Amino acid sequence: MAFTIGAGQPPRIRSVPARCASVVLNEIKKAKLRFGLPIGAPVVSCYEAGRDGFWIHRFHTHEQVQNIVVDSASIEVSRRKRRAKSDRLDAVKLVSMLIRWHNGEKKVWSVVHVPTVADEDRRQLHRELIELKAERTGLLNRIKGLLAGVGLNVLVDGKLPNRLEKLRQWDDAEVPPALKGRILREYERLQLVVRQIRELEAQRAREIREDPSPQGEQTRRLMNLKGIGSNGAWLLV
Repeated sequence: MAFTIGAGQPPRIRSVPARCASVVLNEIKKAKLRFGLPIGAPVVSCYEAGRDGFWIHRFHTHEQVQNIVVDSASIEVSRRKRRAKSDRLDAVKLVSMLIRWHNGEKKVWSVVHVPTVADEDRRQLHRELIELKAERTGLLNRIKGLLAGVGLNVLVDGKLPNRLEKLRQWDDAEVPPALKGRILREYERLQLVVRQIRELEAQRAREIREDPSPQGEQTRRLMNLKGIGSNGAWLLV
């Protein structure tokens, strides 16, 4: 964390453990004492959007801290030399840009729109579906690649385990036992992923059909347009 009250001084740097909210509040109090500010002095903060999502923003807002979440790709960097990278340098850079933003220079970076908890949770189903479908493609390609390594090209479907027993290589040899075992384990993982995809698609279909919220109505209206199905409508809404 980097604390400052203006552009003409080096920031006060403090390291805090991740996700320790009480330590953050304590450091804010210490910074106010260090700078000779009243305990009720307003605090403005920012952090880069990333793995921690938006809980930090909600925590700051709850504690009466004016916070913004910044798109890390929009932060300006020097094009003349390779950018040094460390937590300390990042904190100093962010707090200096925060001063500029607070003084009215709004184009200094892009501020991320923070969704509500309900809106963010509503996106989980579709995000999981996207990841599962990518995992399904990866498993299919891996099974096909393992078989291609011994000169075989086989349709990967529900009959693969039985078909695998009858496969013969170029010299009429069976598929090696270790390879066969690996392919069957990959196939088991594939079956699990396919089942989860079907369950989530069924859940999504129910929600599209029965959801009385404005989002559900928007999804159903979009699906009435030609060329837009449940995937596209759900994602857009």
